[in-house]
Amino acid sequence: MLLNLFPWIKALHIIFVITWFAGLFYLPRLFVHHAMTDDQTCNERFKIMERKLYRFTTPSMVLTIVLGSLLLVSNWSAYVSAGWIYVKLFFIALLIIYHLWCGKLVKAFANDANTKSHVWYRWFNEAPVLALFAIVILVVVKPF
Repeated sequence: MLLNLFPWIKALHIIFVITWFAGLFYLPRLFVHHAMTDDQTCNERFKIMERKLYRFTTPSMVLTIVLGSLLLVSNWSAYVSAGWIYVKLFFIALLIIYHLWCGKLVKAFANDANTKSHVWYRWFNEAPVLALFAIVILVVVKPF
């Protein structure tokens, strides 16, 4: 049964990876601009945008993990001896930590308790890009 659903699970997994990354790319960009604003109206608008984006992005993360886990379990015998899958899972764990960290930052901004500069957020924004490069290369090239 699961084998018949494999293409659908894979397609949905890819869709939710894309929506999760859209949030991981855009949310820190909001932080950059939010950290630069002194205007109270803009400050409140950024709070709303960040909260809504994080709420949208979190289910995408969960569905990415659930569907990816189904794909992994359904073909574990092929993956168990592939070294690249363990490195990919490591990067996914880092992305989950990054996502949760973004949630803490959303709360900090919501409470007017941000302590970081826009420059810090510009660097912070690059982490998911690096993870994406690594994961795609691992999955496509399978170097080890």
